[in-house]
Formats: sequence, structure tokens, C-alpha cells
Amino acid sequence: MTNSTNSQFTAEGIRTASGATGALIGLDIGGTKTHGVRFENGVPVAECIAGSANVQNVSREAAQANLAELFADIGYGDIRQVYAGAGGIDTEADAEALKALIGPFAPTAVTTVVHDSRLLLAAGRVSTGVAVIAGTGSAAWGRNPRGAEARAGGWGYLLGDEGSGYWLGREAVRHSLRRMNQGYEADTLTRALLGACDLDHPNQLIALFHSAGTGRRYWAQQARLVVDAADAGHVPSQKMLDRAGQDLADMTAQTLSQLGISGPVVLGGGLGMHVPRLQSAFREELAKDGITDVRSVDQAPVFGVTQLVAEHLTRSN
Repeated sequence: MTNSTNSQFTAEGIRTASGATGALIGLDIGGTKTHGVRFENGVPVAECIAGSANVQNVSREAAQANLAELFADIGYGDIRQVYAGAGGIDTEADAEALKALIGPFAPTAVTTVVHDSRLLLAAGRVSTGVAVIAGTGSAAWGRNPRGAEARAGGWGYLLGDEGSGYWLGREAVRHSLRRMNQGYEADTLTRALLGACDLDHPNQLIALFHSAGTGRRYWAQQARLVVDAADAGHVPSQKMLDRAGQDLADMTAQTLSQLGISGPVVLGGGLGMHVPRLQSAFREELAKDGITDVRSVDQAPVFGVTQLVAEHLTRSN
């Protein structure tokens, strides 16, 4: 179990504003994993990471099995509320579908489903600004002090997801195939990619990329090869990470402009939190537009649910 770093104010807000008993379950449902935390009286008491429960990335059966594993670990009993953030929550129908999936595991709880970028903004300990996710997919979402909301990206891997793990994995494949067509030998990145995919020649990447056995999650996992190659001095990989940061910055600037604010910006997701070169490119691109209040979260996004619940309770009272 990992301790939350949320402020005491948030925990106290939940304790005093609700007057209700029972646990709060926070869920952050990503493309590769589901992170769940059980809060009692605003304090985290159990935590689990299971496979993805996002049906855009896994089958419904796999999503149910992963949720069953998670709830068995953090506890089924006495759950008052479930607050879940997930990618791909673009319509009320999307939210209702995920609620139906979660329902059997907490049948008496009130379940709230939001886009996972909302968790990220709250995990950055701010209620207004723009949250930017750079993980398996990518998206920017924000809210201004007047309550207006705006979003950029988050269209899914077939239409966008620039700067995401999937995007980097696909760019690694494209890089390798271009070199092959130009008659060059496999370089550092291509050799690493072939090894990770258990292939002998770049030409085999074409069939593997289009096969039913690989998908968004598989290729997003290959982003680590780009990061490793860039750290080792591979210039094309460094350029890919720079481009990822710039694309994410463009998405962010668009959202800020729509909201009429200049920040803060909270960067998260696996890549956003752990890849310094991408972070630097992101910050440098935003600085060109005078946007300097850029933060990286210091806690997992799921811990943002306590702030979101406290804000809701404050508005209701």
C-alpha cells in the first residue's frame, strides 16, 4: 500500500462534508493497467494495480476479470462511492457503459465516471488549469475559473494520440521500415525493436504491426525502446521524443487558448511523468508562447479522486 500525498485539507473535507459512512474507491483505468485505491475517512488503506479495465483496449471479459482481481484485493465490503477516471470517456453513453461494468463489484455504491485527465488535474492539487496525459494515449483537458471546459486530442490511436506511447511505438516501426527501404542496415533502435518483437528482419514488422495479435497496448509498450535509444545517444530517437513533447505542447496551448487562461499545466501519464527529454521539449515549446507554469505530478492520478469528491461536496453544501 502506498501512502497518499494529498493535503490534509482534502481528507478533512471528505470526513466533515459527507457525514456518510463507507469507503471511497478510486479507480484510474488506463490503456495498460487499472490502479485502484480504497479510502476510508479520506485516508488510503488499500491499493492494487491490475490489468486494464478499458474495453477500448481489452475485451469485456478481460476487463471484468481485471476488476474482479482488483476489488478482491482492496475489498468489496461497505463501499459508499466509486470514482473512476478512464480514457475514452467522451459521451454519457461511454460513462454509463463503464458504470455498468463496475456496478457488480460495488452494487450499493454511487459510481461516478469521468475522463482520466480530470484525475490528473486534481492530482496536481489544482481545480483549474489544463491536465495533459502522455501515456498509452494522449489528451489535454482543462477548466477555467468560470467552470468552462475544453479538450484537445484524446481521439484514439487511429485518429491521433500524438506524443503517446502508441505513437512512439508506431514511429519506431516507421523509422525501421524507412531505413530498410533506403537500403540501410538496422540501427540501434531497429535492432532493439526486432529483439523485443522476436523478429529477424525489419520487413517482418509490417505483418506483425497489422496482425490481430498486436494492438495499441503492444506497440505502446515499445515506446521504452525509443526512450532507451535516445538516452544512449541515438539521434532519430531523440528527435521522436522532441516531436512528442512539441505535439503535446500544441494540444495544451490550444486548450489554454480556448479557456482563456495561461495555466497551470499539469503533465502526467507514464511518459509525461518519467521521460525527462519529453518533459523538456514540452516545457520549451510552451515557453515560446509564454506559458511557464508547468508542473509534473508527484503522486499517482488516482489520488486526485479525494480532491474531486471534496470539491463536489463543497459545491453541494
